[in-house]
Amino acid sequence: MAQLPQIHSVHASQRGAMGAPAPQRPERPALLSLVNWPFVLVVALLVGYGLLVCWSAVYGDEKYSFNRQLAGVGVGVVLMVLLWHFDYRRLANMTTALLVINVVLILSPHLPVIGVNAKGAQSWINIGMQVQPGEFAKVTVVLFAASLLARYQGTLDDWREYCKVLGLALVPFACIMTQPDLGTGLVYLAICATIMVMGGAKARYLLITLAAGILAIVAVFAVDELLKYQLEDGTWEYRLLKNYQRSRLLVFLNPEGDLSGDGYNLAQAKIAIGSGGLFGKGLLNATQSTHGFLPEAPTDFIFCVLAEEMGFAGVVVLIALYAALIVLCLSIARGADDLFGMLIVMGVIGMWLFQILENIGMDVGLMPITGIPLPFMSYGSSFMVVNFALLGLIGSVWSHHTVQGRKAVS
Repeated sequence: MAQLPQIHSVHASQRGAMGAPAPQRPERPALLSLVNWPFVLVVALLVGYGLLVCWSAVYGDEKYSFNRQLAGVGVGVVLMVLLWHFDYRRLANMTTALLVINVVLILSPHLPVIGVNAKGAQSWINIGMQVQPGEFAKVTVVLFAASLLARYQGTLDDWREYCKVLGLALVPFACIMTQPDLGTGLVYLAICATIMVMGGAKARYLLITLAAGILAIVAVFAVDELLKYQLEDGTWEYRLLKNYQRSRLLVFLNPEGDLSGDGYNLAQAKIAIGSGGLFGKGLLNATQSTHGFLPEAPTDFIFCVLAEEMGFAGVVVLIALYAALIVLCLSIARGADDLFGMLIVMGVIGMWLFQILENIGMDVGLMPITGIPLPFMSYGSSFMVVNFALLGLIGSVWSHHTVQGRKAVS
């Protein structure tokens, strides 16, 4: 990889007016200063709320194990505490290593013996238990993109450097599409896009990239139409996108056009949300999911379960908890001592916002159906562990603020 500028080890807030090191600041109290209590409280409420809804969604369904979800929370809490006390700044100059880790993680399901093919995607590995490395790569994608952009000290206005950064940022997406896992790939793109915007990439370059991305999507669908071929049973197969991927991406434009497939799923999702009314039907009374009308209810359509059981009031509570979490994270990002820390937090915020908007949006017919889970709500132990790991990174950024920086934020 081409040589990139190194991140300065002395933070801006630690320098005097003439560049000399500032006087040593006093140590913070050992206990209370290490815990951001409002942040922990909001996380605890959100996780507890998610476990309650998840328990109701999986109750009586032998396909899912609520104990596994609890185990994911337990492992996640331990990992969060470890990362909270870890100094994230040690990773600031490990861009190349983080990229290599990303590639190895994402491509590991293709390895013989341990690779597992499930539902047409090579996304899992079996190491005594089945895990999804692409989920864990979300953590390293955040760290990699933040490390990469932090090297430019908040200004990325050279076209050649921008193209180099863009090319490197697209590597995780290209790797995940070999599985293929479009939903996770879109999450990677959301992380990198957020970090590039906050990392000082020139607005004109970003707009050109966005336009090129839209044109690329149109081109994929157009070329697929030209290359499609007919199978022996009379159905058509596409070469670039699988039929189910194409259907999921397009069904929200015309949900009535495929009521026997993904259009049916969307219709049932809307029925579940609407039937909840103001205060819902109560826990364990979500008839759309318990009677099998709503597929993958504990994972992709967990929001529908919440809306049906707890109604509009329950949805408002969820949105309020998400809003509180995002506001607290923004405060931590604003008080970060260095650009690397700020970009880590903003990358996580961008990921969560994208997942929230996409998951809820696809349930109400405003976004394509991509199978992206809802943070802290959807069933999945790997997904839960990853979210706790990201919380730990945010806690690390917060706990390594200076006293003056902490006071400026509060």
